[in-house]
Amino acid sequence: MSVPLFGPVPLTLQVLFVLLAGLVLGARLGALSVVAYLVVGLVAPVYAQGTSGLGALAGPAGGYLFGFVVAAYIVGTLTERWDPRTFWPLLGIALAGLVPIYAIGAAWLAWQLHTTALEPVVWGGVVQFIPGDVAKAVLAALAARALVSLPLGLRAPARPR
Repeated sequence: MSVPLFGPVPLTLQVLFVLLAGLVLGARLGALSVVAYLVVGLVAPVYAQGTSGLGALAGPAGGYLFGFVVAAYIVGTLTERWDPRTFWPLLGIALAGLVPIYAIGAAWLAWQLHTTALEPVVWGGVVQFIPGDVAKAVLAALAARALVSLPLGLRAPARPR
């Protein structure tokens, strides 16, 4: 799913699955799953709006794609350290995962637009996404809570030794 918004970066469901990967798989496997997604996107049209290849990674949305790897790792690390079992801590961790996505994505977007002006980058690359991404964080926390409580053999990510 990809919905164009103001600016060159569309609204997608990617953030939901990146946060969910970190919450359920942990730091290492969550980040590796996102790296696998990026690698697949080099040859198959899996990125937003059916794009693929190096051009998509180097384009205006590329920073968000790289930010996904960092976000999955941070969310997974926080999940492993705190071992949350209820909705509110899971939601807090998922919301923390939005920070690297926005930071790396907006910085990359500013570089791509050749601008140092904060207003178009902050409004076009961060603010317009906040309501939807908060909703996605809520969904990720609810899904993670449900997945680890089902008898599917999934366990909360083990703490590193």
